[in-house]
Amino acid sequence: MLVELRAENYAVIDHAIAVLGPGLNLLTGETGAGKSLLVDALALLMGGKASVDVVRHGAEKAVVSCVFESTPGAEAVLEENGIDSEGSEIILRREILSSGKGRVFVNNQPATVAVLKQLAPELALVHAQTETASSFDQAQQRILLDRFAGTSTDAVAEAYSAWHQAQNKLNDLLQGEQDRLRMVDLWAYQRKEIETAQLGPGEDEALETEKRVLANAEKLYAAAMGAFDQLYEGGASAEAALRAALRNLEELARYDGRFAEPVQQLTSVRATVGDIGATARDYAESINASPERLAEIEDRLALLDRLKRKYGHTIDEVIAFGEDVARKLAEVEDRDEILKQLRSAVEKAATEYRNSATELSTARKTAAAKLAKLAEAQINSLAMKVKFEVAVRSNAQESAWTTAGWDDVECRIATNPGEPMKMLTEIASGGELSRVMLALKVAVEESASKSRKKTTPRTLVFDEIDIGIGGRAAEAVGQKLKALSHGQQVLCVTHLPQIAAFADQHLAVEKREDHGRTKTQIRVLDDRARTHEVARMVSGAKVTETSLQHAAQMIASSR
Repeated sequence: MLVELRAENYAVIDHAIAVLGPGLNLLTGETGAGKSLLVDALALLMGGKASVDVVRHGAEKAVVSCVFESTPGAEAVLEENGIDSEGSEIILRREILSSGKGRVFVNNQPATVAVLKQLAPELALVHAQTETASSFDQAQQRILLDRFAGTSTDAVAEAYSAWHQAQNKLNDLLQGEQDRLRMVDLWAYQRKEIETAQLGPGEDEALETEKRVLANAEKLYAAAMGAFDQLYEGGASAEAALRAALRNLEELARYDGRFAEPVQQLTSVRATVGDIGATARDYAESINASPERLAEIEDRLALLDRLKRKYGHTIDEVIAFGEDVARKLAEVEDRDEILKQLRSAVEKAATEYRNSATELSTARKTAAAKLAKLAEAQINSLAMKVKFEVAVRSNAQESAWTTAGWDDVECRIATNPGEPMKMLTEIASGGELSRVMLALKVAVEESASKSRKKTTPRTLVFDEIDIGIGGRAAEAVGQKLKALSHGQQVLCVTHLPQIAAFADQHLAVEKREDHGRTKTQIRVLDDRARTHEVARMVSGAKVTETSLQHAAQMIASSR
């Protein structure tokens, strides 16, 4: 429910506050007082298009704001957009700067017009003179039909989500599969090249060492044998010198125990020198100065260098690359089974969606005929003579699938005998379309009341629904508005006393001049003031005793 609506520096309104209540809220006032401006302001708060023209002359910005009672759906929208809730209320504010820029706040937190548009279906449906066509689009017509039929789109939405997710997985895999198939030949070549090389970890380092040995075989042999000769074999070798020194130390040790340990140490050194000499000799004997082996090693190293340039900096990285390529090829071979499973899941989800959408479409078409008949009768009771239908067009192509089914719902009307049915928004004036909307909503809500369905929680707003009618038709409009307000809040701008008499809360919009500037104010009328206002609407500017009595009778009759 809309609790409060404010406008500051908005067109001719300097500062106005409308405090609203449950049931039927009616706005009345003389032409040009700003009644429709308030409806336009609310339309802005529902995400309507803004213009700098609404900024009051001389002001830096126009500000419109409102307070709604919160709903579970609105709370879900806030949570989805990361906006904190404010208890049981939702506060919307929109600023239009004279520079053309604008700002949006929800619960005093920065937001966007997109958030307002998301909240609008949960809070209010505005049928302003300038916004009627856009407000009552095909989506709104479908929602209205579903409301009348008592159908839920939850099953279709769930089936659509399952199908959409399965289809996306399949598409992603197919796209990846195409990329992989283009790479299969390359991967197969790379795997074969690496596997054929029969690489060993650290092989290149070992071959480099062997290459250095073979390339310097004579030098190494001479060095090794020279070391062996100096350490062990030669007459002046280290081993001979150590052997002579050891004999002398052993002689000393026979007479002085202090030399026992040096004897042991020198014996150990002598053995170490012998081992080193033997190692040098064995190394020299192992050197194979084979040009064939050197060429073989150089060829192998060239192959390893080529593989490292292509697949990694080290042999270990090349081996890892080969293992990764082999894994990818194995995955490609397994893709057939995965694709088969995904295609099966997509077809199963599609079948479930088709079943749900078909069931929903059948229910809509049955309900559409009933709604058209009831709505036509309601419309014709409002000073119109029309033919009316609700067309449901189904499109089972996957491109037309949505979370709400595959139906396009379109209200069509012929306002004169012999004319073809056309889209409602193409031929009806704003006032006519508002009356049609009123008749449709009454038909829906009366049906809902009879079947004890849950009432739609939104506030319904009608701007000047009484254009072109009077007398009994006006009274019928008032009765329908009253009936509609039993289940939800209704806000309506009217010029007719027959409608104003039905108000649960009557607000008068008044214009006055102050220091050369026009100002607008809004008053909630008590019983006495209300009677006076209805009398003014009956008789014009001058209120007479007769018009007061007539107004009192009209208000009493409406109750």
